[in-house]
Amino acid sequence: MRSKLWVGIFALQIIWLPATLAGKETVARQVRLGDVSTVEGVRDNLLIGYGMVVGLNGTGDRQQTVFSVQTLANLMQKMGVQFTASAVVVKNVAAVFVTATLPPFARPGTPIDVTASSIGDAKSLEGGLLLFTTLHGPDGQIYATAQGPLVNGGYSAGGRGNSVQINHPTTARIPGGGIVERDAAMDLSHLTQLFLLLRDPDFQTATEAAAVIERALGKGSARALDSRRIEIRVPNPGSEVVSGLLAKVENLKVGLHTQARVIVNERTGTIVMGQDVSLGACSILHGNLSVVITTEFHVSQPLPNSQGQTQVVPQTTVKATESPARRIELREGASVDDLINGLQAIGATPRDIVAILEAVRAAGALQAELEII
Repeated sequence: MRSKLWVGIFALQIIWLPATLAGKETVARQVRLGDVSTVEGVRDNLLIGYGMVVGLNGTGDRQQTVFSVQTLANLMQKMGVQFTASAVVVKNVAAVFVTATLPPFARPGTPIDVTASSIGDAKSLEGGLLLFTTLHGPDGQIYATAQGPLVNGGYSAGGRGNSVQINHPTTARIPGGGIVERDAAMDLSHLTQLFLLLRDPDFQTATEAAAVIERALGKGSARALDSRRIEIRVPNPGSEVVSGLLAKVENLKVGLHTQARVIVNERTGTIVMGQDVSLGACSILHGNLSVVITTEFHVSQPLPNSQGQTQVVPQTTVKATESPARRIELREGASVDDLINGLQAIGATPRDIVAILEAVRAAGALQAELEII
């Protein structure tokens, strides 16, 4: 009898080299101000509701999901049909949570898309119909209603251990299935000042954006309050004035200065680096050490008519193998392509690259924010 225990050890060493290349100054990209900012107060609102899907072909909630049958009994009671929920077994209905997004400036009667997601043990919502459902906002008020046939991009078929599932059959959408019932639009007529919020905060971008707005609207019309917020003064309050002002501001071109950032997903091994990422001079030594511990069990059998006992004696063997270290040299101001090409040349896997980037960042050779998701 033999058992093995594998132990992997990763070795990484950083050695500084003298700088020989000067870093290149990056040029800011010119983008529309409306593409990198939003207006404070002009935002989406999330809605949620509880509803019931009917018309399923035996793929609805089972008997153990009691709330779907109770909802059906309450609904039938409002229509004059009385029955006991515990005495009914229905497989063609499913309880769902209905969610939607209320867009800014939505008026009563505006259609919106809704999504229905099963909260019981239904197998599929394919072919179902969502009954009349009210959608509530964070304040508990009803802002929209939803009803209609579900559009499902997946299905599940089979049984007794043999089944096929495509996509996710327990979540479906109703395009335009919701109708806005309450006016939640922001009133622009009385505003004397507006605030733009940058999607990615940066003091230089905010300062340059305020200067661009001042050149277009006049001196003293805009100022940067912080790295994200820009104040714009409205000369003559009024909804038409504000709408035209925002249309003009959103079309202005501004230089976008983004922070150097490296995004790492350790679960999938995905690494994304921006073009502004700069590297310092360093040398990377990469090698693998593998330790194999093998245990063999031998039976010790005593001689006949002796006082000894039969025992199992383990014999352990330790074997260590180490591959030669592979080296990468990066000079001052090296680009992201240089790093990736070097790591691929030594055969580093995505997970090895993650560990190397963390070590390079800790050593100070990576001038960027390392974000692990």
